[in-house]
Amino acid sequence: MANIVQFENVGLRYGTGQETLSDVSFTLSTGAFYFLTGASGAGKTSLLKLLYLAQRPTRGSIRLFGEDAVTLPRSRLPGFRRRIGVVFQDFRLVPHLSAYDNIALPLRVSGVPESDVEAPVREMLAWVGLSDRVDAKPPTLSGGEQQRVAIARAVIGRPEILVADEPTGNVDPDMAERLLHLFDSLNRLGTTVVVATHDFHLLGRIQKAHMMRLDHGRLLDPTGSLRFPPPNAPGGSE
Repeated sequence: MANIVQFENVGLRYGTGQETLSDVSFTLSTGAFYFLTGASGAGKTSLLKLLYLAQRPTRGSIRLFGEDAVTLPRSRLPGFRRRIGVVFQDFRLVPHLSAYDNIALPLRVSGVPESDVEAPVREMLAWVGLSDRVDAKPPTLSGGEQQRVAIARAVIGRPEILVADEPTGNVDPDMAERLLHLFDSLNRLGTTVVVATHDFHLLGRIQKAHMMRLDHGRLLDPTGSLRFPPPNAPGGSE
């Protein structure tokens, strides 16, 4: 299985304080599913920011889609970011836009003709079970509905990687299961999925999911399998 992301001895420091992440090394395989766990303050959000190119590391090497992401020119960042879908715990929807228009936003920003927007947006609304909420604005949606809109917005551009930061943190257990099912179905289509979570009840729900655990900014990898995956290690897309 090909590698889509490689971190090598990555460190991240904000200001002059201690490193938030230290000597983090791992490889993500194309089409695999990963849970990222760790206590609050362990560095999960910081690691995800490096993954979706919102932050550059202080030191170390990051290769993304076969290229050096650390030295990537700023002019190429938008194109790379379009290959990565991001789901946030706090949804980050545009409050004055409808569910339809929030989901359509990435296509419109990318310059997709309006005539080519409606079909994929309605397909996404159906996929997340919100066809009847097409005109609803975020303040009128429940937390679970808002998160499903956010997931649809994140994946409408068919990203190669989906990164989700505590996506079940603001929903009830039943909705958390439903959201996880969406991530699983996307992974089965070949998308590499990384989900950061505190919810240990979810960790056993995805067969063959890989576990990544951060502890005080360091990735625990006692067997070395995260840094050097076995050549025929199964991913999550079978």
